[in-house]
Order: sequence, then structure tokens, then C-alpha cells
Amino acid sequence: MDFAVKRLPIGIEFFDEMIKNQYYYVDKTGMISELLRSGGKVTLFTRPRRFGKSLNMSMLKNFFSLQGDKRIFNELQISRDKQVCEEYMGKFPVISISLKSVDGFAYRNAYEMLCATIGNEAMKFQYLMDSTKLTDREKEQYGLLIKGGDRIPFEMDEVTLTGSLKTLSLLLEKHHGKQTVLLIDEYDVPLSKASEHGYYKEMAMLIRKLFEQVLKTNESLKLAVLTGCMRISKESIFTGLNNFEVLSVADVRFDEYFGFTDKEVRKLLEYYHLSDKYQQVKEWYDGYQFGNVEVYCPWDVMNYCVTLLADPNAEPQNYWINTSSNEAVRRFIRESDNSGTIRREIEGLVAGECIIKELHQELTYEDMYQTIDNIWSVLFTTGYLTQRGRSEGNIFRLAIPNREIRNIFTTQIMQLFRENVKKDGELLNRFCEALENGNTESAEKCFGEYLRKTISIRDTSVRKEMKENFYHGILLGILGIKENWIVRSNRESGEGYSDILIETDDTAMGIVIEMKYAEDGNLQKAAEKALKQIESKQYEEALYDEGIEQILRYGIACYKKRCKILRL
Repeated sequence: MDFAVKRLPIGIEFFDEMIKNQYYYVDKTGMISELLRSGGKVTLFTRPRRFGKSLNMSMLKNFFSLQGDKRIFNELQISRDKQVCEEYMGKFPVISISLKSVDGFAYRNAYEMLCATIGNEAMKFQYLMDSTKLTDREKEQYGLLIKGGDRIPFEMDEVTLTGSLKTLSLLLEKHHGKQTVLLIDEYDVPLSKASEHGYYKEMAMLIRKLFEQVLKTNESLKLAVLTGCMRISKESIFTGLNNFEVLSVADVRFDEYFGFTDKEVRKLLEYYHLSDKYQQVKEWYDGYQFGNVEVYCPWDVMNYCVTLLADPNAEPQNYWINTSSNEAVRRFIRESDNSGTIRREIEGLVAGECIIKELHQELTYEDMYQTIDNIWSVLFTTGYLTQRGRSEGNIFRLAIPNREIRNIFTTQIMQLFRENVKKDGELLNRFCEALENGNTESAEKCFGEYLRKTISIRDTSVRKEMKENFYHGILLGILGIKENWIVRSNRESGEGYSDILIETDDTAMGIVIEMKYAEDGNLQKAAEKALKQIESKQYEEALYDEGIEQILRYGIACYKKRCKILRL
């Protein structure tokens, strides 16, 4: 690559590093003007992971901070707002913390990590110890915040910890003569981890006390901005905050400042001479609607561009799937085990349809999976589903945003299928026995019965080969129930690659299976085509080479929840 071309900022979350080191930056500094002109005292932005929350918080820190290098904003949008820059840029002490590392298998571990997070931030202001504007008592208070240095555990008792941010803001205001700006990134991570490990009530109370002190009736606070994935119930940790504003993915204000707009993506692709990849990028990574704006996931777009610059023929990949456990999708799909309605809704979503639901955006981590209604809300809040068109109150038209997220759903569907195979052992053993006995009628009946119980893939935007792969995967999972069978998939045989070759228990019999998806619904025609392919490509040759003389050849066609099985 030409060294004059800006690098793509994969994993860069520090705004000043991005600008000073000439990384490609999609300008979101207009957010600063809107934030300041809105007049909000405490603002919480909730967005899915990997949509630029941390980078925006770093941008705010660099803009407000007394110590920041203001030249980095010279060529950016905010520089055109002279009034805001003159009044706010470089004028305030800033406390900036991220709670994403506050984790632990037990409450005490997480408590110590919170102490360390706040203590390390407090250590950046050690000039307070020499301040002529602070009393000895105030310096003692500051000393409690940094006691223990950079070691873990920090030695803060609960009273000191819950008052730490307020204390630090008071001391900074007294020293500088200016109110403090507070930035808290990933505010809900400690609650998420606490819910996973069984100490949610203790952590929720601790965070509530911390936030109550620093955000409520704190005269040293100029403004505060928080970010997170979930919109935690106000009654849970934000009780009594009358100056508190939550801006979620459903809100119109600030809708273009998290994620890339279509115009921004086109400009980025053009810069790197990748405009010919626009349709793939759009199909895979676009489709999220925040407020009134359709946006792409920045993490995905940047990663795919990096891949393309190394390999211009690279296909899109699932980059987002590896950044989380995808527990919300897993829980949702498991609900389909007990509900035909949910199963049909999942099939509709994967097929590109919209589902109308009433959502509850304010939840706690304790109740997020308690009901299917809450799970719908979690899927929406965390980016697995998005809105289509305008919502009416709490009623939303929900859809899967793009190909990448659709793949996450289908991956989890296949995972559930594999987990459930043994539960249906009797039915599936009958299917395998019917194949072994050459009984197509019985095999077709068993396979069809099983398909009716599973979630089908009927996505009209998915290529036929991908649909065949889905049913191929189901069939392989079923055949895996026969532990003594040798099952090979896509093995070179004859003049091509057969879908499935089987050697049964005593290796006296072999089975050849070719799978087809009947795109037009004509199962008979598709199954006949599969048989002709077996015959013309001589797929049985690999079994003959193993000394197997008795071979059964099957053509299996599927369409949604129907199947047809024919034998030569």
C-alpha cells in the first residue's frame, strides 16, 4: 500500500492516537455541538457493541480536557462551530473511566477491579497533592483514592469507593476553579458480569450508590456522558436523577453519530479504491436503523476493508460474531423448542420478514431473559434485530439487519439442532434403519416429521447452494446418531464430490446420498436430478474401492419443511 494512504484503525479506541497517527477517521465531531446545545446535564447513550461508543468518548475527553492537544480538531467538523469551541474546548478537568474491565467470578473480585479502575484514573491528578488551593484534609481524601498505587486490590472501603467520583470532581473543581466533565464508558458491563456470576444485587447496589453521589446534586459536575449496550431500568441504578436523559437506538437525536452512514461508507470505499465491493459491504454490514438513519457496523466495514486490501477477492466474513457470546440469540432460539409460534417467527425473520412486537427497552440484567417479551427487547437493544420504518410508541417492526447477523441466527439454529438430536433418538434411529433397509417411504416419513419440528431456512436472499448446505448439515447431524457408521461428507469419488458416503456397521453395505434444494418447490424433479447426478458422476466408486458391493443410492430433495426421498 502507498505509505501516503491512511491506515485503517482496527482496534484503535483513542481519538488522539487516531488523528495524530494519520488513521482513517470518519468524522463524528458534530456530536459535540449537538450534545452541548441540547442542554442535557447527564446523558446516557445505549448502542450495540462495536458501534464506536468508546472512540466517541475518547473524542469528548480530548475536546473538553485542559491537557488535550486541541490542534487535532483543526480539520474536523467541530472546528466550524466557533462558539462551542471557544466556550468549551480545553476548558474543563475531565474524569474519564471505562468499566469494561470490572469483572470477576465473585463480588469481591469485581469490587477490587472497580477500585482499581477509579484509583488509576485518580492517579492521573497527583498534582492535587501539591495544590495550594486544597486543605490538608482534602489532600487526605485524595490520598484515600490512590492508596495502593497501581496494585490490586486498591485499599478503598465502600464509603470511599461509592463517594470516589464525587470526591474527585469536588477536588478538581476547587483546584482548577472549573466544574468537572465526567465520562463513563461501558457503564453496564459490571452489571452484566455480575448477572452471569451470581452477585447482581450486590453490584447493582454498589453502582447505584456510586452514580447517586456523583450524578445527583453534585454542584461540581458540568456534565456527564455515559455509554453502554443495555438501557438499565432507571429504578434499578438511576433512582432520583431528574436531570438524566437516555438516548437509545430508537431515538432520532444523535442517530448518525454511532455507526457509519451510507455516504460515509461510500466515501471510505472510494478512498481505498474498493467501490466495486459496495454491494457486498451493504448486504453484509448495513441495515441497522438508529432513529431515522440507516447505518453500517463500523467494526465490520473496517475489518472487511483490511481483508480486501490484502486479498481483493476475499469474501465477506462474520467479524461481529466473535466479539460476544451471542447469548441473546441462543436463548431466543431455545425458546422455539416449546413454542411453534416462536419457531415460525424465527423462520420469518431469517427469511427477511418483519415481526411486529411491543418492546420494553428499560430492563435489568436480572429480568432480561425471564420472559420471551424481554428477550425480544434484548435482541433489539443489542443489535441482533433492528427496526424497520418508524415505531409507534413501544410497538416496533423488527427485522434481522443484514447477512452477517442472519448467519449468527442460522449458526445458532444448527447448534440447537445438534443439541436436540439425541432427544429425538427413536425417530432418527427409525430414519437411519429405513435408509439401511432401502425403505424410502419410511425414511421420507421420518425425515419429514423431523423437519416439521425444526426451524427451516427459507431466506429468499440466500443462494440455493447455501440452503442445500443447511439441509446437508441437518442430515449429517442425524446420521451422527449412528456411532458405528462411517459417514464422510463432500469426499472425492468417481468424477466429482459426493454429498454423503456411508459405510454401515459391518461395512457390508454402503449408502450414497445426494442432497438438493427444490427452489421451485418441485421435490420430485429435484430428487430425480440428485439421482441422475449420482449415476453420471459415479459417486459409488469410492465405496466399491473399499470392497463394499451392496450400495444404496438416494436422492433427497428438501423445500422448507417438506422432503422427497428417491432410490435408484
